[in-house]
Amino acid sequence: MDVGGENRFGELDLRSDADVPEVLPPRDKTPEIFKKALSGLSSRWKNWWIRGILTLAMISCFSLIIYMGSFMLMLLVLSIQVKCFHEIITIGYRVYHSYDLPWFRTLSWYFLLCVNYFFYGETIADYFATFVQRREQLQFLFRYHRFISFTLYLTGFCFFVLSLVKKQYRLQFYMFAWTHVTLLITVTQSHLVIQNLFEGMIWFLVSNLKCHL
Repeated sequence: MDVGGENRFGELDLRSDADVPEVLPPRDKTPEIFKKALSGLSSRWKNWWIRGILTLAMISCFSLIIYMGSFMLMLLVLSIQVKCFHEIITIGYRVYHSYDLPWFRTLSWYFLLCVNYFFYGETIADYFATFVQRREQLQFLFRYHRFISFTLYLTGFCFFVLSLVKKQYRLQFYMFAWTHVTLLITVTQSHLVIQNLFEGMIWFLVSNLKCHL
């Protein structure tokens, strides 16, 4: 039997070669069009070319979105918000191994909708109050916006309490807190970015300039 050397903890590794799992090399995810176009270059120059092309593509897409106006920028911010929320919530599920918690993934997204309804409803009430007051079907939502938001949140909290499972309370409250911290990080920042957009696109592009002035 072939005996290996010492592992990274300084202990003698007595496993044979057959017992050691084979480590597969990382897959090359480079698109085929790039592989064919850069086939004659070294790996270093391939890396530079791929990074340069993708950088120019992202700058072009972002410039196009800016050219299309503030509404498209708001959609971009909302898309990034949703994606960030999904990523952080997924990390929480993996950290706490909470895939089997009842209704918790649904409740996380429900709270995201509630918080967005509150924040962006406040924004609409501030910037489009005249337009909303002219629409009778929107006056009720405009007048009782905060009460509706509070009711929606309490409904979600009641469903959270009903979903509690014995011997899982600590884990469920961990994830409940994780969800709210994630909401604080993602929704609050995106809301402030959109507030800057309402003040003018220049504050979105150079947001730090307003702080220095």
